[in-house]
Amino acid sequence: MRGKSGFWAEDCKRNHLSGENVFFVMTNLIVTPNQRQTTCPESVNIPDALCHQDEDCPEGQAVVAGNGVKTGRCLKDRDSIRGSCEVLAWCPVEKRSKPKKPLLASAENFTVFIKNSIRFPKFKFSKMNVLATNNESYLKTCHYSMEHPYCPIFLLGNIVRWTGNNFQEMALEGGVIGIQIEWNCDLDQAPSECNPHYSFSRLDNKFAEKSVSSGYNFRFAKYYRDAKGIEYRTLFKAYGIRFDVMVNGKAGKFNIIPTIINIGSGLALMGAGAFFCDLVLLYLIKKSNFYRGKKYEEVKSSSRKSLTSPTLNGSQSPDQLGGL
Repeated sequence: MRGKSGFWAEDCKRNHLSGENVFFVMTNLIVTPNQRQTTCPESVNIPDALCHQDEDCPEGQAVVAGNGVKTGRCLKDRDSIRGSCEVLAWCPVEKRSKPKKPLLASAENFTVFIKNSIRFPKFKFSKMNVLATNNESYLKTCHYSMEHPYCPIFLLGNIVRWTGNNFQEMALEGGVIGIQIEWNCDLDQAPSECNPHYSFSRLDNKFAEKSVSSGYNFRFAKYYRDAKGIEYRTLFKAYGIRFDVMVNGKAGKFNIIPTIINIGSGLALMGAGAFFCDLVLLYLIKKSNFYRGKKYEEVKSSSRKSLTSPTLNGSQSPDQLGGL
């Protein structure tokens, strides 16, 4: 079986990152603009960066789970006892606060086109999940439903809803959705009976909402140079929903030769099974004599002696009498 799938978002081309059988829709974003390689205070939300004096910031030591390397200085605000270590990094460092509402809440109404085809080379059979029609407006007006199984246009909000989740809640910190396409085909029937079946499930842990690692996000940056040729960048922390498309299929067709072979093998195994059962019952168990007595019945034949013709007692035939 060989299957392939392709997809693209119709309404969110700039908010969509794709991979092999995977696509990502961005729903939230934290932007840190104009970062340059210089020195600045590390984030106070990082425990390893907190300090009271310069000795707490050994020069050249990397900040654990931080953004740069310590310079040996402890930077404090006015009248503050505690501060944070100065670091050599892309400054200013990224904000650590989580978003409180999704920036792209309207992504719920975006649509995605999931194109899939299946092929069984052994049976020389192939099929697509798109309706075979010459009507060019069909894919522009339809949405997938039980009434339109061959319209592969899906609303993102519906996909999340079919997993039992709320899109707006999931869009805040992201998540992972699995889209499973199953092709189970009996090729003895008409090709119209071979249809795709869709199922949707959430793959990340939806019960870990209070966990520090809940949701799905990643970082990426765009780099620039100013008029003086000095490099700077804009850092993005993207939250969103990753969709994994998984395709499975199996097909079968009746063939008389394997059927005969299977029947013959089954009959042979049945005979072998009876033989081994008798072997165990007759010779390997303690009550083998009892089983032998029930299986075999002993028949004793009585020998019949042949009798000679009887003679007349005390009499003789006239021929045997001597004449006087």
